[in-house]
Amino acid sequence: MRPVAVAVLGRGVVDPDTPVITADDAALARGLAAFETIRVYEGRIFALDEHLDRLRASAERLGLPDVDRTDLEELARQALAASGLTEAGVRLYWTGGREGAGATAIATVTPVPPDTEVLRARGLRVVSLELGIDREVRMRAPWLLAGVKSTSYAIHVAAVAEAVRRGADDALLLATDGTVLEGAMSNVWWLRGDVLRTPGLETGILAGVTRAHLLRLAPGAGLRVEEGAWSLDEVLGADEVVLSSSVREVVGVIDVDGRTIGDGRPGPGARALQAALRAEATQVG
Repeated sequence: MRPVAVAVLGRGVVDPDTPVITADDAALARGLAAFETIRVYEGRIFALDEHLDRLRASAERLGLPDVDRTDLEELARQALAASGLTEAGVRLYWTGGREGAGATAIATVTPVPPDTEVLRARGLRVVSLELGIDREVRMRAPWLLAGVKSTSYAIHVAAVAEAVRRGADDALLLATDGTVLEGAMSNVWWLRGDVLRTPGLETGILAGVTRAHLLRLAPGAGLRVEEGAWSLDEVLGADEVVLSSSVREVVGVIDVDGRTIGDGRPGPGARALQAALRAEATQVG
């Protein structure tokens, strides 16, 4: 989606059609950049500190210059103010920049996708796709960048495209041994009774900021959380399956690989988690 506002470190707010990186920026030349996407509620950027923490960790793993939190926070607020939006998504980029010139920092603001609430009401259809990486190798090989949120996102975009080609909305990524990892751009959860399960960080998944909030909020919604490593069969037999991300928040899954989940509609667990997340997000700046 085209941004409605853009701000660049050292330049401030610029026209969204203005080029903001050079042809030899490491982000373009080698895919060396970290990013974060953050939801805005009622004009407030939610969980900004947590996103900046993860951005800094990703940048460190990628060998990028240290993230200047103050500058990025100001950049995000400049872009949001310029957008005039109160419900939106803010994306922060921290790139390798030109050789010897330091990092490039960019903030963009886009509206929340217009189909978000339609999908939440209808539920998602997903297909499982093998990621092609052994999860144990992934965790002991730091060069595979497990848990890093980088702009080297082509595999995830291709996974969604393949899901759409198969008539679904999104993809569920699996390790080579069949362990469920995460959505192409989200974390995955499933319910059996009052037990809410989700892959643990030891599987190499991204430590989602929304995921962290849901882990804390779930008990208040009457759910007991278990983290670990499970196969696709465990998900297929669940009462409910949900995906979580910063902009989409919590969305129920109604079909996995052509198998209907529950009664084929988003369930009460998905609604409870969404309500808890939204209540917190609209009360905390």
